[in-house]
Amino acid sequence: MSASLTPSQRPPSSPVHVVVVTGMSGAGRSTALNVLEDLGFFCVDNLPPALAPALLARIVTGEEIARVGLGVDVRTRGFLEGAAEVFEALEEAGHEVEVLFLDSADNVLVRRFSETRRPHPLSPGGDVLTGIQLERQRLGALRARAGHVIDTTELSVHDLRRALVDWVARGGGRPRMVTRVVSFGFKYGLPVDADLVFDLRYLPNPHFVPELRPLLGTDAPVRDFVLAIDEAQALLDDLERMLKRLLPLYEREGKAYLTIALGCTGGHHRSVALAEELARRLREGSDRELAVSHRDAQRGSP
Repeated sequence: MSASLTPSQRPPSSPVHVVVVTGMSGAGRSTALNVLEDLGFFCVDNLPPALAPALLARIVTGEEIARVGLGVDVRTRGFLEGAAEVFEALEEAGHEVEVLFLDSADNVLVRRFSETRRPHPLSPGGDVLTGIQLERQRLGALRARAGHVIDTTELSVHDLRRALVDWVARGGGRPRMVTRVVSFGFKYGLPVDADLVFDLRYLPNPHFVPELRPLLGTDAPVRDFVLAIDEAQALLDDLERMLKRLLPLYEREGKAYLTIALGCTGGHHRSVALAEELARRLREGSDRELAVSHRDAQRGSP
């Protein structure tokens, strides 16, 4: 297999950061690719290494993609041969290429395959241990090429996620979590993507104030009415303190998105006003990426 790049495959100006995710079957490669995807990488799994140059050439000429994750393992069969040379050629072409190898103890890999009841891709007649040993031989060149090895023998999925987030950041600042504050009406059901839900239906309802009923929580009269309620201010104070402690912890876990849902009966008044105010408080003095949306504000009639 030739590892050289043709002129059309060489990047014209924009090098790509490529993370090659490889390693033993059952050691967490799929989890690693999912984490990279959450961190903004364009990920392709089970790609024959010989096709990587063409993929990157297409990306740098047609897409604004700066980071790519490539999943490479023994499922590529004969295409795995010469993989290390291909990645070296990509480096020579100006790309930043890193090989991440995920490993685990043989007995742990055997147990994981037993628990999932999935066949090992190289196990002859279902002999998982023999398949693991054969896999180690075939991945030897990539293992030697790897700049970073993670042993997942004692790691949970969450531990692996944290390790990968730390490795990608490497002192350059951890990837920021996208935080959403969503207002909704309980009469229309809970938001399916909500991580944290708070019920505001105990607060006085502007719906029963005739001049406020046709307005929304984004309108000044409703906002002023809701924020003048002592219990609403107490809730905002509690939520602000709690979330300013919790958000960095969720981020440390490698969570890419967090949705905070505030609900009232119809999603028109109380939840809208408090969602806007909570978002304002969380943004204050922070560079956190935070969005506000009102799922049911235009639904039905106030």
